[in-house]
Amino acid sequence: MAITLEKFAADCHAALKGQPGTPGREQVRKLVEQALADPAFIATYIPPGTPERHLLYEDAELGFAILAHGYVGAKGSKPHDHGPSWAIYGQADGETIMTDWDCVARPADGSPGKAVANHDYVMKPGDAYLYDVGVLHSPERKGDTRLLRIEGLNMAMVKRFPYEAVTLSRAAE
Repeated sequence: MAITLEKFAADCHAALKGQPGTPGREQVRKLVEQALADPAFIATYIPPGTPERHLLYEDAELGFAILAHGYVGAKGSKPHDHGPSWAIYGQADGETIMTDWDCVARPADGSPGKAVANHDYVMKPGDAYLYDVGVLHSPERKGDTRLLRIEGLNMAMVKRFPYEAVTLSRAAE
């Protein structure tokens, strides 16, 4: 039986309410993997032609948001976190090269933060990763991709501060 958005959202709500913090987020990450294993869920909620940011659901009580993302062609981003929030990225189609970063300096006084690349890995369809509060990461897509993403808060409403990539020799500057 196909997973519905309503059931998925209710299960996410129950996990986050029942286990606040990282344990509940890890439960949601597992729910994302289950949804990504359901071809009908992907076909219904993350079909080809999905816009770059499509809000599917926003929880009225807890504030988390469920989004579908569709990217055409290559696209990447600089190192970033999700401000006061967390995010779970789930790969529905295509591949994303994700880089995890170590924070050298947080943004301050109008200057961007500094980050050093830690390691890269490839997210393939069915993979889901939790990026907890303050965890720096950056995606790179070399072709078309589709994602299911959960944000602890609707990030469209949150101001975030930029980071720049630095090498170890520049990190101390």
